[in-house]
Order: sequence, then C-alpha cells, then structure tokens
Amino acid sequence: MFDIPCVIFAGGKSSRMGEDKSLLPFGGFNTLTEFQLFRLHKIFKNVYISCKDKSKFNFQAYFIEDIKNSSTYAPTAGFVAIFEHLTCDSFFAISVDSPFICENEIEKIIHADTQHADATIAKTASGIQPMCGIYHRSTNEIFSYMLKEDNHKLGRLLKSSNTLYVEFEDEKPFLNLNHPHEYKEALTLL
Repeated sequence: MFDIPCVIFAGGKSSRMGEDKSLLPFGGFNTLTEFQLFRLHKIFKNVYISCKDKSKFNFQAYFIEDIKNSSTYAPTAGFVAIFEHLTCDSFFAISVDSPFICENEIEKIIHADTQHADATIAKTASGIQPMCGIYHRSTNEIFSYMLKEDNHKLGRLLKSSNTLYVEFEDEKPFLNLNHPHEYKEALTLL
C-alpha cells in the first residue's frame, strides 16, 4: 500500500453525461464513487473524496468539500480545499470517471515522482492526463491564483510548472466516462 494520500475528484458538473456521473451505478456498487473508493483503498492507505457537497453521497468516507464560496465546478476549487485540509506535501489525484486506472499505472507514476517536481502526470499518445498524477504543495499558490482569476486550465498550470510526464503506451486504462456512450462501453468492459 502506498503512503501518499489519494484523492478521488467527484465534484464535477457532468454536463456532457447529462446526470451526475459520480452517482451512476458501476461494478456492482450503487455509485461509481463507491466503486473507486473500494478499489483504491486496496492500493492507498488513505483515500479521500473531493466534492462540492458531501450530502449527495449516502455512504461513509473521508470527504473534502470545495471551499464554500466557490461556485465553480472545475477541479481548481478542489485542489485549493485539499491543500487546506491535508498537511502532506503531495497527493495522488484521480478522477472519479476513470475506473480503469489500476495499480500498475499508479505505481509507475509514484516511482517516477521526485521531491523536486511540482507535479508528476500520466501522458498518453492522445495527450496529458491531468487528473491522473501527483500534485505537490508547491502548486497550491498557483491553484489559489487560478481560482481567484476564474482560470481553470490544468494544462496551463502543468506547462508553467516543473512537471514530470510519465509516458503510457496503452490508452485503455485512461478511458474517461464523460458521455453516456462511454459509460455504456465501460459497463461492457468490466
């Protein structure tokens, strides 16, 4: 088990899905969030759920709610709240809608990370995967500024920071469930 905390980001608007994807049933669990929580607890000692409002979930977990005055649904508000809540130097970020990122991918990212990096992020042929990787506290000030400026482009933050990219040839683990057809595809892949 890894000591670095893991945070599942489950506070998005899910506008492309048409309903809150974090609450969709998945893998024998009532919600995709519970599925992610269950499987990631086998990999990490501590797993948290970043969200706008924990009352939408009807199960027990460690929740980190976005800062209350933030009306944005971008992960930026989550990053600011996480760094306020956790005392560690870094954490592993993963999106609730990427249920196929497994221990192999996670371990490769963790082993590539160094204390000199601001972030260590997965990258595939289709591009960077900003919601799969390690973020260090050195990014906290930038996230706070981005939130204040209503600028939520994680790619821009990663380009302007000391970011290590970990290359992956296989795209399949990084399937995101953004649209209904991707959710249906994921159900068949289980």
